[in-house]
Amino acid sequence: MSVGEPPFQREIALLYSEHHGWLLTWLRRKLGCRQNAADLAQDTFARILNARESVATIREPRAYLSTTARRLLIDQARRKQIEQAYLHELALTVDALEGFQSPEQIHTTLEALEQIAFILEGMHAYSRQAFVLYYLEDMTQQQIARQLKLSERTVRKYLIQALMHCGHSVDT
Repeated sequence: MSVGEPPFQREIALLYSEHHGWLLTWLRRKLGCRQNAADLAQDTFARILNARESVATIREPRAYLSTTARRLLIDQARRKQIEQAYLHELALTVDALEGFQSPEQIHTTLEALEQIAFILEGMHAYSRQAFVLYYLEDMTQQQIARQLKLSERTVRKYLIQALMHCGHSVDT
């Protein structure tokens, strides 16, 4: 670590050197696999690097690292859950398909599902529910209003918000 390094690089290097060993041991105990723990430890520091937040202000670095690692584990579990759901549906409909999808098509579909899940997570709860019920469950606005105990006008407002959120998310 040279004197000419930017402060952010010094902060990250210090955080890494002081806490990487601890994080790796903690993850190894949690996951029971040395390789997965090493991968997740690196992913944790990569996420912190990408966030570009000042790590010098972190009062509890181990809590910060373990929280970041837990969030990565949750993200991995969600991705795996989406993938498993897709593969399950694919297995159920394989007879109805004329041909199998290529690995590239499967990968593209999984990425699209992941992006949709991410966009839906960013929505207000009622907007998300209205969107899912209207576009995926094929319910009418009136049925949605009854189910969510809202007015039809409010349902329309939530659907518009959901569409605007989707449009904005796709644009960025």
